[in-house]
Amino acid sequence: MSREVLAREAINHALKALNKRHLIEEGAHAPAYIALSRPIISQGSEWKEKAENLEMELQQCYKAQSRLSEQLVVEVAESRALKASLQEKETAIAELEKELNQTRDECSQLKTDLEEKIRALELLMIEHQQLKAQLEQMAIKAKNAEAENKMLVDRWMLQKMQDAERLNEANALYEDMIERLKASGLEKLAREQVDGIVRRSEEGAEFFAESTVPSVCSHRINAHEGGCASILFEYNSSKLISGGQDRSVKMWDTSTGSLTHNLSGCLGSVLDLAITHDNRFVIAASSSNNLFVWDVSSGRIRHTLTGHTDKVCAVDVSKVSSRHVVSAAYDRTIKVWDLQKGYCTNTIIFHSNCNALCFSTDGLTICSGHVDGNLRLWDSRTGKLLSEVAAHSLPITSISLSRNGNVVLTSGRDNVHNLFDGRSLEACGTFRATGNRVASNWSRSCISPDDNYIAAGSADGSICIWSISKADIVSTLKEHTAPVLSCTWSGLGKPLASADKNGIVCTWT
Repeated sequence: MSREVLAREAINHALKALNKRHLIEEGAHAPAYIALSRPIISQGSEWKEKAENLEMELQQCYKAQSRLSEQLVVEVAESRALKASLQEKETAIAELEKELNQTRDECSQLKTDLEEKIRALELLMIEHQQLKAQLEQMAIKAKNAEAENKMLVDRWMLQKMQDAERLNEANALYEDMIERLKASGLEKLAREQVDGIVRRSEEGAEFFAESTVPSVCSHRINAHEGGCASILFEYNSSKLISGGQDRSVKMWDTSTGSLTHNLSGCLGSVLDLAITHDNRFVIAASSSNNLFVWDVSSGRIRHTLTGHTDKVCAVDVSKVSSRHVVSAAYDRTIKVWDLQKGYCTNTIIFHSNCNALCFSTDGLTICSGHVDGNLRLWDSRTGKLLSEVAAHSLPITSISLSRNGNVVLTSGRDNVHNLFDGRSLEACGTFRATGNRVASNWSRSCISPDDNYIAAGSADGSICIWSISKADIVSTLKEHTAPVLSCTWSGLGKPLASADKNGIVCTWT
């Protein structure tokens, strides 16, 4: 119960006691009052008036007594409240004294810490002064080195000027030699003319041989698990390179069918392959959105080219410079890379994804085949669209450039293989066969090194060989039991290699 309730009960109890006492006193005085009233009844009103006055005074006394009792009860309640408040304040004072002691201890500890910090600061100031002195000494040395460097640069520039003069003399001699060789070069150029086509002189051209129509499967290689999407030969070599769904790139000796190298480190399925013309580097387009560049001699990854945001489905290397690479991905971009620097130098953005591409023979143009069925030519330096043609009614799956660079072979999901002039994009021929169905969006066909034949795989596991001059099938190869995804011809004229969806690679002679 609260203090106010207790006070009220005490007041009520006191009032009841006073009333009871008043009643008792009235009963005690009644007989005396009657006895006295008899002898003096004669006096009448005088005594009656006095009695009434006395009674009124008595009532006032009772009222005063009641008020005093109430005041007493209130003061008692206030006294109790003050006593409780006093106890609370004493408790608070004790707690404050305890906190004061703790604060004094903390203050003492902080004072000790401050003294330690001051000593540490003094040490740091001493070290700072020492370092400042060392810095001044180093600045003096740097100034001297700069003066020495300037002197060396002046000497180097003088040497370069002398070298430039010697180089100019050598260039003059070279130009004179070129002028002398032009006449003799005409005779050599005429000897290189075959069927009205002038072949470019390039390293390894002496190994060129006419292609033969393959008919026999010389080797059947279980190359990859999960499928093999891309194969190609080294330049002027019979060594075959394959890339598969098992994230590996392998190199094979087609004369024996044996594995010679296993290039590991790819983080996704290999969708396309390219090799530099010096056969030093192999580049793989991967479903992990990256391109991986291996050094063939060491078998280690030289570069990981990042920048695409979706799977990279096509890659090629410039036929002029081994440092320039072009790639296409399903992020609607075509990127040109510099292998020496290891980064992208140009990006072409287009609304239709590119499935296949290649460099022109001069390295200045990029040929690309797109999902919308169009064949497009781009300036590799500026990224400008030069021309385009509607090559197929369905997505283009493959682009292959002839050895002389004059003809482009395209294959599409409409099961048609077309030849186009590399400069004007005019159609030069159309090839199709009953039952020959393109197996995937990245099925690769090829042209023979002598530009006389076309090879293309089919979803039924067969490979059709067309004669370009006759525009007719000259051979149908059957060995695969799964859809054929890629065909490639050795630059030596043979063998032909093919790969299927089960990871089987066959070589044909």
